[in-house]
Parts: sequence; C-alpha cells; structure tokens
Amino acid sequence: MNKKNKVPFFASLQVKYALSYFVIFAVVLVLLNTYPLMASQELLFTSKRDSLKSQTAVMASALMELESLSAEQVARVMNMLDSMGTTRILVTDPAGLILYDSTRQPGEEEADSSGGEAEYRYALYQEVVSALRGNDVFYSRYVDRMFTSTAAMPIVYRGMVIGAIYILEVDRAQGQLLDSLQQNLRTISLVIAAVTVVMSTFFSKMLTARIAALLRAIRIVGEGEYGHRLQPVGRDEMAQLAGEFNQLTDRLQTTEEVRRRFVSDASHELKTPLASIRLLADSILQTDEMDPAVVRDFVGDIGSEAERLTRITEHLLALTRLDSLPAGEEWAVDVARVTERTVALLQPVADAAGVTVEKNLKPGCAVLCTEDDLSQICYNLVENAVKYNYNGGKVFVSVYRDGDQVLLEVGDTGVGIPEEDLPKVFNRFYRVDKARSRAAGGTGLGLSIVRDTVRRHGGWVTARPRSPEGSLFTVGFPRYVLEEDERGRGQ
Repeated sequence: MNKKNKVPFFASLQVKYALSYFVIFAVVLVLLNTYPLMASQELLFTSKRDSLKSQTAVMASALMELESLSAEQVARVMNMLDSMGTTRILVTDPAGLILYDSTRQPGEEEADSSGGEAEYRYALYQEVVSALRGNDVFYSRYVDRMFTSTAAMPIVYRGMVIGAIYILEVDRAQGQLLDSLQQNLRTISLVIAAVTVVMSTFFSKMLTARIAALLRAIRIVGEGEYGHRLQPVGRDEMAQLAGEFNQLTDRLQTTEEVRRRFVSDASHELKTPLASIRLLADSILQTDEMDPAVVRDFVGDIGSEAERLTRITEHLLALTRLDSLPAGEEWAVDVARVTERTVALLQPVADAAGVTVEKNLKPGCAVLCTEDDLSQICYNLVENAVKYNYNGGKVFVSVYRDGDQVLLEVGDTGVGIPEEDLPKVFNRFYRVDKARSRAAGGTGLGLSIVRDTVRRHGGWVTARPRSPEGSLFTVGFPRYVLEEDERGRGQ
C-alpha cells in the first residue's frame, strides 16, 4: 500500500470497531462489579437492621417491666434472654451509666463492688445518646471485609425513658462471603475482558477485511482494470455492497468498451477520407503534366471526401451534444406538419434516385418536442429509406395516433436489414453493408442520432423487416393533448 494512502493506526476502522466493542464490554464489566456488590450490601444492611431492631425491641420490652433499672435486675433479665450472636450488649440508666455489659464477666463486676471502689462507667456513644432522647437508632458499615452494625433503643416505662439498650454486632462471616463474591466477580471480569479483547479483534478484522477488499478492488478498477470483480460473501449489507460494486464495474467495463470501439471506429472513419484526400493531392502534385479533365475529377473527389469529413464531424458533434447536454425546452409540435416540410426538402433527392415517396399524415398528432429535433429524426429516417432503395422503389411515410401515442413510420422497398443485424443498427458506426454505405455517403451515425434524440424526449424507436421487402422504422412519442382538443372534447 502506498504510504500516502496508509491509514493511521488509531484512525483505522479495525481499531475503532475493536475499541467500540471493548468499551461496551468495559461498561458491562463495571456494572457487573458494582451493581451486584451494592445490591448485596444493601440486602445485608436491611437484613441486619431488621434483625438488630427486632432483638433490641425484645430486650427493651423485657426491661420495661422493671419500674427502675439496677445492675442486679438488669443482669438477671439479660441472662434470661438469648444474645442471639451479638458481639456486645449494653444497658444504661437515663444518665448513660452502664448497668449491664455483656463483654464483662460477673466475677469482674463483683470484684469491683467488693473493693469498695465502684468503677462508674458511662456509655458515651452517639447511638446511646440518641436513644436516651427517645430515638430508635441503627448504623451499619462494611469495612475490612466485615460488617459492623449497631442498634440502640430507649427503655420506656409509663412514657418516661428509664434507660437505653445498645447492641453491637461484628459479622465476619457475611463480610467474608461478600468479599468472596467480589473476588469471584473480579476473576470472571478478567476472563470476560480477555475473551472480549480476542473476540473484538477477531470480529473487527473479519469485518474490516471485507472493507479492505472492497477498497483494494476500487483502487484496482481506478487503475483501469475494469474486469476485476468481488466475490460476495453472505447476505448482509457488505455482500449487497459487493454486488453493487460488481454491477458498477460491469457498467464501467461496458462503457469503456463502447468508448474504445467508438474512438476506434471514429478514427477509422476519419482516416479513410483523409487518406483519399492525401492520395489524390499527392497524385496531382507528383504529376507534372496532368490532363486538366483528370485534375478536375481529382479535385471533385477531394471535395466529395471533404464533404464526407464534414458530415462525419457534424454527426460526431451532434452525438456529443446529445450525450452531454440536457434536453432543451420542449413545446407542442405537430408531427404531421414537420414531417410534411421535411419530406418536401428531400423530394429532389428522391427524384434523383428514382424513388417515389408516399405520405399518409393524420392531423391532430402533437407531441412535446422541438421542431429541430423532430425534423432531424424524420430527415435521417427518410434519407436512409431513399439512399438504400432501388431505382423505381417506394418510401412510405405515415403519421397517426395509436391510443396515447403518436407514431411516425418510415418504410421502404429497399435492400432491407437481416434479422441478425436489427438489434445493432442503432449502434454508432454500425453499417449492414459497409461498401454500399460508403458509396451512398453514409457515416453509420444517423440512426444513433435518431435513437438518442428520440430518447431525450421520452420516446422510443424500433426497426423491423417490412413485408414483403424492405425495412420499417417506427418512432413513438407520448401524445400531447392540445387545449383546443380538450375544449372540443368537453363540448
């Protein structure tokens, strides 16, 4: 590949497709590693809140039966209750003094009281303070692979807060389970990421390979290899694009072949009269004493060849104009009137060839066209019918309506056209009998001009044998309804 046409790495479609796949999967992996963990934490927080609040409510209900709280009474009640796996339970009086602590053994409390120096300890926790104000409190957090949850509730007796109960729970098992889930998700994410990189690279290469093949094919065709084709694979849009590319190259190849044949034929047609003119001119120049009558003949032949060159040039210019310019402004043209005038112009030619022209021109045959184009169509068809006819032959010119069509027919009793040549007579420079065509002054372009001119105005033209002899050319145009015709029909 030319360095000038080389695509930068990060600008290539393959990298863009691969990155797009990877970004999509990266978003999925982020969601996979966050949402399940967040949902699991929220579920565990809810479960612990319900569990601890339930335990706190049971213990507070049991302690509410006491009119006043003392260390001995609280210890007796709490010993009767199941701590249900909690880490620490505190019971305080209204001032926050700890009356019961599940983390201290009864022997330790007795030693303190027997020593005569009672250890007054206060639970200065935020949860306890809030509970002594009459609020139910719950906090939970997940740190260092374990859940730490606290709950506090006031102990109310006859509408008065006589103390508070505080529960602390440290759950390492649930924390380890959540950590294990997180590790498993990370492992799965790494595997998915590796598979994603491989698959995105594979699929992007597979997709861009077909695009690269199309790009190579376009460059090959751009260099003039119009016979190059792609092999469509599958039934997706890329396969359709390959099929459209093949159809385009088919049309390009056909157009190129027609162009080369046209250039070759045009060169040949122009070369023949030029060679004749040069040969005749050289003959005159190289002969010292030439009979004046022979010189006049040679000069006359030079003039005939020059006229032939002029006709070929004019026809080529007409075809070029038809190929490159859009159709001019159209208006309603009476086909019968234009045909009448054109046949009158060719009448001297027909008389000189001993050919009789018979006309059958119906009125009311208007089409959207230009008089010049319609006159050229009629002129070429009638002139060919006269040129390729026999002495004493006939030419039949008809104009009539057929439904919503206006038909112009030109038939003759001439040499005719073989069946195998009928599809080719409208091709440029195509002649059935080359020798007779050159003798008659034909260029092989007249019928091509007729076909292209007719098509420019939405019409059609056909050629077929005429029974019992000769040829019949038919030109059809969409009929144009004149305003007076519409008014007459309304009346």
